[in-house]
Amino acid sequence: MPLSCSQLSVFYGRRKALNGFGLAMQKGEIRALIGPNGSGKSTALQALAGLIAPAEGQVTIEDVSVSTMSRRAIAKKLAFLPQQPSAPDEMTIAQLVRQGRFAHVGLFRSYDHRDEEAIEWALESTGLSSLADRTLQELSGGERQRAWISAALAQEAGILLLDEPTSFLDIGYQVEVLDLVHRLSRERGVTIIMAIHDINQAIAVSDRISLLEKGELRFDGEPRALAESGLIEKTFRVKGRFVQVSPDAPPHFDVELTRLSH
Repeated sequence: MPLSCSQLSVFYGRRKALNGFGLAMQKGEIRALIGPNGSGKSTALQALAGLIAPAEGQVTIEDVSVSTMSRRAIAKKLAFLPQQPSAPDEMTIAQLVRQGRFAHVGLFRSYDHRDEEAIEWALESTGLSSLADRTLQELSGGERQRAWISAALAQEAGILLLDEPTSFLDIGYQVEVLDLVHRLSRERGVTIIMAIHDINQAIAVSDRISLLEKGELRFDGEPRALAESGLIEKTFRVKGRFVQVSPDAPPHFDVELTRLSH
């Protein structure tokens, strides 16, 4: 399997931020991590990326323990995009994406034909080839997010971890980013795990969903099974129901909004 983990537990001081978390990914699968704020989604992603050493359990990439791999070796297999990545505003898209090749180029080797091909592929896959010379400050929110995903793709990592990739984006840009995620999975075979707040977006784009609450895995399965479980209402403490406009459409969670008393 491209990526798996078992019995992952992470502590922040005395607080257990993640307790016994486990998953097993298939190549090209999209997995959504959902849950209330503080449920452990970002912690799980950082542990999967090898950025946090778990107190218990292990993460493996292609059956090799992440704890035995160098950061450069991990970067060749896995790319991680945090919630709010930063780079100088005057940097161009092309320069940002070239940085994604560092795991392969290192400090002492110059870029060769293979690196240039990978950069072009990353720009093309994200629809940014024609915008490569634009600076980050010239980009819309959706374009900027696509630029960061392009830089991650330039690593040629088969696994992509995204922490809230649609946060702070208008709905049009959210759809743009999610469409890119879906195409990378289906057309390029990239294995994707993303933490995401929007339940309906998670259901629409994901093959499987992992629901976390207070650091523990409450559900792991297909979106339709989650819709039938009653866990969304219980975990998020909201009233609502799942509706389905057609047999082929994914279920949609319709939240019941009530007037707040003053």
